[in-house]
Amino acid sequence: MTAFAHDAVVRPLPSRPEGSRLGSGLAFAIVSATTFGMSGPLARGLLDTGWSAGAVVLARIGLAALVVAPFGALALRGRWHLVRRNAGLIGLYGLLAVAGAQFCYFSAVSHMQVGPALLIEYTAPAAVVVWLWLRHGQRPGPVTLLGAGIAVLGLVLVLDLLSGADLSTAGVLWALGAMVGAASYFVISADESNGLPPLALAAGGLVVGTLVLGLLGAIGLLSMEVASAPTTYVGRPFAWWIPLVVLGLVTAAISYTTGIAAGRRLGSRLASFVALLEVVAAIVFAWLMLDELPRLVQLFGGLLILAGVVVVKLGERGVTRVLPTPA
Repeated sequence: MTAFAHDAVVRPLPSRPEGSRLGSGLAFAIVSATTFGMSGPLARGLLDTGWSAGAVVLARIGLAALVVAPFGALALRGRWHLVRRNAGLIGLYGLLAVAGAQFCYFSAVSHMQVGPALLIEYTAPAAVVVWLWLRHGQRPGPVTLLGAGIAVLGLVLVLDLLSGADLSTAGVLWALGAMVGAASYFVISADESNGLPPLALAAGGLVVGTLVLGLLGAIGLLSMEVASAPTTYVGRPFAWWIPLVVLGLVTAAISYTTGIAAGRRLGSRLASFVALLEVVAAIVFAWLMLDELPRLVQLFGGLLILAGVVVVKLGERGVTRVLPTPA
């Protein structure tokens, strides 16, 4: 027996409840990924009319904060001590998962192509697996690693990167920052130990994110240009405020709240892999709204992502935690 074996034993993690909890968790995760995926095509219409990325992001998160905050307060049921006790966590969530992820992503896009930037950001599920391994001793099994590899291959095909893409050092660094924000979103959303209701965490994060983005705009780090020209989707003009309202209510308010609900039910590892469907959803919405037809190879990549998510779920039972041997 090795020295390591004397100091520790490997015990299987307790399995997560299946059935309705898994089903509702997957439903919430799919809704979250789908609505998040709608944000890109909607924002594209506004950006094409003269809106700056910073203005779109701030309006989206600010509107979502106004909508979700009252529901978050009601969900607390007077337990404001939970907010005081978790003020640091809420601040971290708003800073990294809301404001940080979006600011870094838009900064990355300003230096490089959207495809490579999105691919780098969506290495977040792999970062979540590594974090759970290093921080909590949840060592991924070979099936989980296989699922991760299948999902990453699917992303490469969906983003159509096989033809080659130019990468800049600054763009890669900003995209890695977005990856940290996305990974933080999955890890914090899945934490049930803090006692915060999902709506309260979402509301707090959106409020903090709005304040941070507003500060970045006030000091000039985010351009805040707006326009009143109509936007165009599916070949038809729409008033500028229509996509803005959908961005705030659907792609932020609904996306963040359902994403947290999914994380609580599925755990950060599985929830982060199901969220890869956002890329597929973004391509489908770009096809429907902007007439950007996906190629066959991209559709095949989407099927690989789905397969990767299934394999990761199968690998959940093979995850182990290294625990010290009782004295």
